[in-house]
Amino acid sequence: MTTENNNSSKCEQAEPFALQVLGDSMQPEFMDKQIIIIDPTGVARHKSYVLAFYDDEYIFRQLLIKDKKYFLSALNPNYHIKEIKSLDSIKGIITQKAGARRKEHKRYD
Repeated sequence: MTTENNNSSKCEQAEPFALQVLGDSMQPEFMDKQIIIIDPTGVARHKSYVLAFYDDEYIFRQLLIKDKKYFLSALNPNYHIKEIKSLDSIKGIITQKAGARRKEHKRYD
């Protein structure tokens, strides 16, 4: 395989992708093992659900913006709020979640 085949093109990097939620940090809105769709080109806003790179790992949280500061907040109050320096940590926004039944599917802006 050549090096060219190992590198992702910008088009591929812009494609939405799916991940599975692990743990209870985003309950009750997102349950453990639920599938979420992430758009890496989406615009992160106050209260957007985001995938972020924080402390050498990817985490799924809600973005809070207050007084020009950025925070990653779990919905479960047992988890601490984390401050980030800029939106560069945001790797995508959650655009939808899948449920066991069609009526449990939900889209996010």
